[in-house]
Amino acid sequence: MPVFIDSLAGIGRVALLCLFAYAAVVVMIRISGKRTLAKLNAFDFIVTVALGSTLASTILSKSTPLIEGLAAFATLIALQWLVAYASVRSRAIDRLVRSESTLLMHRGEVLHAALRRERVTEGELMTVIRTSPANTPENVEAVILETDGAFSVITRDGPGDRTPYTTQSVANV
Repeated sequence: MPVFIDSLAGIGRVALLCLFAYAAVVVMIRISGKRTLAKLNAFDFIVTVALGSTLASTILSKSTPLIEGLAAFATLIALQWLVAYASVRSRAIDRLVRSESTLLMHRGEVLHAALRRERVTEGELMTVIRTSPANTPENVEAVILETDGAFSVITRDGPGDRTPYTTQSVANV
């Protein structure tokens, strides 16, 4: 069982599939619009990961024909488009697929109930602050856990001065 190379034909097959899949994905993304890959909430993130997984399976799996993989990719894009379209037109659907941003700290005060509800530790919150331009809680106007899992830190540089700063997602903290 070869570790580094199975066959030159296998390499050629993967390269050819990449070429066709890449071209098809570019066309599909251009047709569906920028919103398809926007990671505005957890639902969007899951769809983006699923799209990447589908593309990888299509390219690397010998048992998945290109057309079937692209059909799966197109179906995921269509479903993402439909859910985004429906959520713009229906508050009920919007509430079903999208969460609200959560204020975790305000003017240096940690909001412990919000931390518990969002399952964020105070240590994680302090890490976010230390890695932001605020550096310390005293320099923080607000810390918000956004709908996509990222933290936004709004600093207090001076009286009335508010500078937004967005950090990485909670999984990376």
